[in-house]
Amino acid sequence: MTSLKDFIKKVRAAKTIADERTVIQKESAAIRTSFRENDTDNHVRKQNVAKLLYLFTLGERTHFGQVECLKLLATSKFSDKRLGYLGTMLLLDENQEVLTLLTNSLNQDLSHPNQYIVSLALCTLGNIASTEMARDLFADIEKLIVSSNSYLRRKAAICAMRIIRKVPELEENYVDKAKLLLGDKSHGVLLCAMALVTDICINNPDQIPNFRQSLPLLIKQLEAVIQSGYDPEHDVTGIPDPFLQVKILRLMRILGAGDAQSSEMMSDILTSIASKTDSTKNVGNAVLYEAVQTIFSIEADPGLRVLGVTILGKFLSNRDNNTRYVALNTLLQVIEREPIAVQRHRATIIQCLQDSDISIRRRALELSYELVNEQNVRALTRDLLSFLETADTEFKAKLTSQIAIAAEKYAPNRRWHIDTIIRMLKIAGGYTQENVLSSFVVLVMNSEDLQLYTVQKLYASVRNDFTQEGLTLAATWLIGEYGNVLLQGGSFNDEDQPVEVSPAAIVDVLESILNSSYATEVVKEYVLNALMKLTTRVGQNPSIIERIRLLLQKNAMDLDTEIQQRVAEYSTLFKYDSVRVGVLERMPAPEMAQELSKRYEEEKKKKDVKRNPLRSVTANLSTGGSTGKSSVAVKNNGGAGASAGDLLLDLMGDDDSSAGAGGAGNGVSAAPSAAPQKNNIDLLSDLFGGSGDNGSSTSTGNGGSTNSAPAKPANQSILDLFGNSPAAPSSVPVSAPAPTPVRSTAPFSSTLGIGEIEAYSRGSLRLTLEPIRKEEPGSVVIVARFHNDGGLGSPEISNINLQVAIPKGQKLTMKALSGGGLVVAGSGPVTQELKIAGTPGGNVKLRMRLSYSVGGGEEVKDQVDFAKFPEGLL
Repeated sequence: MTSLKDFIKKVRAAKTIADERTVIQKESAAIRTSFRENDTDNHVRKQNVAKLLYLFTLGERTHFGQVECLKLLATSKFSDKRLGYLGTMLLLDENQEVLTLLTNSLNQDLSHPNQYIVSLALCTLGNIASTEMARDLFADIEKLIVSSNSYLRRKAAICAMRIIRKVPELEENYVDKAKLLLGDKSHGVLLCAMALVTDICINNPDQIPNFRQSLPLLIKQLEAVIQSGYDPEHDVTGIPDPFLQVKILRLMRILGAGDAQSSEMMSDILTSIASKTDSTKNVGNAVLYEAVQTIFSIEADPGLRVLGVTILGKFLSNRDNNTRYVALNTLLQVIEREPIAVQRHRATIIQCLQDSDISIRRRALELSYELVNEQNVRALTRDLLSFLETADTEFKAKLTSQIAIAAEKYAPNRRWHIDTIIRMLKIAGGYTQENVLSSFVVLVMNSEDLQLYTVQKLYASVRNDFTQEGLTLAATWLIGEYGNVLLQGGSFNDEDQPVEVSPAAIVDVLESILNSSYATEVVKEYVLNALMKLTTRVGQNPSIIERIRLLLQKNAMDLDTEIQQRVAEYSTLFKYDSVRVGVLERMPAPEMAQELSKRYEEEKKKKDVKRNPLRSVTANLSTGGSTGKSSVAVKNNGGAGASAGDLLLDLMGDDDSSAGAGGAGNGVSAAPSAAPQKNNIDLLSDLFGGSGDNGSSTSTGNGGSTNSAPAKPANQSILDLFGNSPAAPSSVPVSAPAPTPVRSTAPFSSTLGIGEIEAYSRGSLRLTLEPIRKEEPGSVVIVARFHNDGGLGSPEISNINLQVAIPKGQKLTMKALSGGGLVVAGSGPVTQELKIAGTPGGNVKLRMRLSYSVGGGEEVKDQVDFAKFPEGLL
């Protein structure tokens, strides 16, 4: 056997991993042998356990020494106990079976007269306590937490925190004692008491009003710390006990969230900290940061919030990267509450975009997105475009999307919007996402007065540089669509040089793109599509049309089958000029919709779930919500939570959150889906193979035209939502535009005499639906009645849960079931009210999923489609 010191020397002297492994294996074998041969020698056991701890730090297996650690605990010598408890904490965890042997040792040592031995037991229990140990030893901790020894009180407080986490029902045993600790004079006890109370409030927000009564005491303690003189035991670079200040501020943040009276009590002390704490030292900045977090977590007055933003602005000018990162990250969280105050630091934030630290640049960029508004959109977009030129590759994709979103939301006029997108495409078109290009095309299509200007600029740009794929795609699509507009314009400015545009010049540019090394498969598809459209845009010019036909023919043997197919179809169209003109007619402008900004807002809401549990609690309290509950959670009658997506799961055959399904659930309906906007066809995607709902993309013009795939009728029956509509005749090549529904101005009846209509019947349960009244045009109230048709003494029907899906374009609101969802034979029906709103004169069709229990037995689930209401019910 070697000593610990010699063993460490041998391990460090090993020149290779193999040598080190040999030394470790030999020593591990010697330790096992020693455990067997020297079972009663505590000195040898102590040496072996010390070696095991070193092996543990090296990542080696040490399970064979667990019992030896427990044997050291039984000795009366303090040094042996200390090593035994250290080994127990490191080599064991709460899932080890051998841990049950530890409870008795802990029970004895917790009542030991030596405070240091008691503290060893408290540390061990606080680190590895299991649920069973917590239940067995919580009474001992109750006694120690009110001990006269401050050294033991603070350790007992931390141990109590572990016990409450393991056994939440024991929390009530420590609440009153935790309140007493908040008034302790010892800084160490106060630190541990703050940690205990904070943990209780985070895990059980119902206790927050209880601890809110101690808020004046907390403020008094914080004032005492701030006003205390120099204390070498607690002072850190001139700041009195910053650790305790931070702990108190964090607890105050929780207690003041959502409570105006408590927030007002904190105002003076927060102002004092914000104005008097030294910001030239990192320790002072830590206290100031917590003060700012508290200010924005409570119901602080506007002046205090502005002061908090000012502190963060000072952080931005700090040379320390960590301080600046914290400032940017916090400003990003508070900008929604104090946008004007944050805007004052815009110049400093923009400067951070050029910082050498990538994390600073990333946070500054995120904050720059949030700074954009109608007043500064021109200046900030210009700054973002400048940054785009030198930005890291990983930033460019999102940066282009954010510039497009800012231009879409705040553009002062459409020409500026178009110029911004074109400049962005010139700089980083290769990183531009497809939805950005689609949105840009829709903008141009809806800006008839700017179509010539846009196509001219794009033509000039792509003629000079077609290395940016996004620019090439947008330019080729718009040139193909508006080639006749470009020709009618006569000339355009290209670096102040007027140049005549001819059909041959346009074809030359497209051919050069097609033959370049930058022409990907997607670019080729767009160029071929644009060339084909130009055959109907250049007028009766046989030479140009023949040249285009030959260009298409060159790609007939392309390796990409999609290109082959389209070339074959286009070549066939040359034989039928009248059909070709109709098929390739200009597409109608779709409805303008801010799809980019809407998608961004949705994604932002999803990312707003904070990882910090403390911040999460304060955020929920300030909004009146409950901690840990999702905002989309809906409760059924059975009490189980289900998300809005789950409620409609598979009702329409899938779980697509974008489906126009209505609400569901008993008692609370899911958030009603908004009236659908006109579907903007993805103009830049799937031109060579549609991805519409029916698997094909459709193009309809004024004269009526469609591409090679059969069009889906625009006025399709709503029955198609349920998969039972008649198929569209394949012989109809053109889909007529859907008639615009006209809101009826005729008076409507507020009461309806339709009567009950049976919708479902199985066993003794019968469900009827009755439209009872119309509250306004396009809105009807329907009562669902659940009848128990069994005779007297038949089993009761319970746990009724009705989920309803409606077609797109309609909204559904459901009220709670009457009678608690329990239907007893002979006692009358249970009712539930549904309100459906949609286009006046529309039909009402439902898909219902029903679950219930008969006589407390197994749950019965069923699904039914219902379309028996009179036509034009809305």
